[in-house]
Amino acid sequence: MIVANNQGTTEGFPVKKSYSTEDNLCWTDMIENTYPSQRRSLVEENKQKWLKDAPEDLSRNDGLMTMKSTLSSSLTTGNSGFETGISEEPEQSRKPKAHANVKTKVEEKEQEEATLIISLKNNMMALTSILKTIDEGKGVVIHMESRPSRDEECQFDVLVKLQIKWSDLAELLKTLRHNPAIHVVNVMSTHSTVVKEQWYPRHISDLDLCNHLMTKFEPDLDMNHPGFSDKSYRARRKMIADIAFDFKFGDPIPRVEYLETEITTWRHVFNKVVSLLSSHACKQYADAFRLLQREVGYRPDNIPQLDDVSNFLKRRTGFTLRPAAGLLSARDFLASLAFRVFQCTQYVRHASSPDHSPEPDCIHELLGHVPMLADPTFAQFSQELGLASLGATDEEIEQFSTVYWFTVEFGLCKENGITKAYGAGLMSSFGELEHALSDKPEHRNFDPKVTAVQPYQDQDYQDVYFVAESFTDAKEKFRRWVAEFMSRPYEVRYDPFTQNIEILDSADKLDKAVMQLQLEVNYLSNAVSHMKLR
Repeated sequence: MIVANNQGTTEGFPVKKSYSTEDNLCWTDMIENTYPSQRRSLVEENKQKWLKDAPEDLSRNDGLMTMKSTLSSSLTTGNSGFETGISEEPEQSRKPKAHANVKTKVEEKEQEEATLIISLKNNMMALTSILKTIDEGKGVVIHMESRPSRDEECQFDVLVKLQIKWSDLAELLKTLRHNPAIHVVNVMSTHSTVVKEQWYPRHISDLDLCNHLMTKFEPDLDMNHPGFSDKSYRARRKMIADIAFDFKFGDPIPRVEYLETEITTWRHVFNKVVSLLSSHACKQYADAFRLLQREVGYRPDNIPQLDDVSNFLKRRTGFTLRPAAGLLSARDFLASLAFRVFQCTQYVRHASSPDHSPEPDCIHELLGHVPMLADPTFAQFSQELGLASLGATDEEIEQFSTVYWFTVEFGLCKENGITKAYGAGLMSSFGELEHALSDKPEHRNFDPKVTAVQPYQDQDYQDVYFVAESFTDAKEKFRRWVAEFMSRPYEVRYDPFTQNIEILDSADKLDKAVMQLQLEVNYLSNAVSHMKLR
């Protein structure tokens, strides 16, 4: 799956699109807040319907949350069940204001009136320490109430209204989050602002919500698409896209009976890839490709089914495939990698353009991405990229997707001193593959800090490619860069047993993670002992 931006191209709007005429949701209502078009997120708005946009200067990232001014008449906390009334601004006051004036209004106040929802794991005994923490954090409680929590992991939700200086609020939140008796602290509002914590999938089933499409390359919207004037092709695309729209976590991936024209297009690209394997592809790609030929039926006359390929990858690296209807937004696509899920299209590019597709198709996915996802080191790098994207800001998502572009899509690496290709965009487009390994483009050493801000375009061959010394070296550089770059104030990890994302923001969660790590270290220590004995 290509993650494209809009530099030098027509802007694309990410939408949760359905080709079905029964879909009663207007496309214009489905615009998402994500790179590249940076619009509001349907997923986030479904989770927090009270959130409204604010002037840019009023927005603030304190390392915990993103502050937004409220224009809503009421605020619903969701799981807790509390509701807090907030006065609504008149329509005329929603016009753009002088940002400096708005900011001054907030800063003029000595105290902000903040509303917190504190979810307690066990009983109310922890309230004493919580109130002491608030007092030490220079906050004054003006109202408090509690009720049984709707979260199975908690017993009570406590609503606390307090007065506190803006500058002290962030430190108070950090302290509360480290209290082992607290499951989570949600800041619902201040006197003049509402706070949004970035929504992202917490369980693998939440990927059912991560299917917003970039419409810039859709054949029924892009006049330059090879299939724009081909009604039969567009109808075929609609049928295959509906498979992805209807797919839910736990479903078997439906099989597609490919047409002879589609198999002919596949054969054309397949034979080209085979002819360039030894000379242009890295060893990891070539080895996995031959394994796919033996075990999954990669042949010129057969387009492999996603379900078969997914089962193969699961045995090799734990990755699975999930059908996608088209080019996904960067935020949704990267989030899926955190769960070792690769969102994969099933349609085939238009027969009139077998050597190039303006959007990802199953030829790009199966010939470009799948062989590398079968390599354990590369699979780990892909998952770490996905994990880093969870809870990221729009600016961070833009940089992560750029790193993805120059590595997973168009990456080069050194192999015995010779530059080879591993990027999916190269291995499924032999024209650019030959261009990338020629002396025409510029080759630079892979450095995530530099790579993340390198401009690129998606309409022609790249002028610059980044070369990694090895996948392990690229992974280590990426880890160091993320540690310095990310504004997210906590770490996350994927639990493969529960298929949940765990937020490591409390002592007990860290203890659990350390116990799991110690168990793994014990296995390694025992293995070393056995090897020494032999």
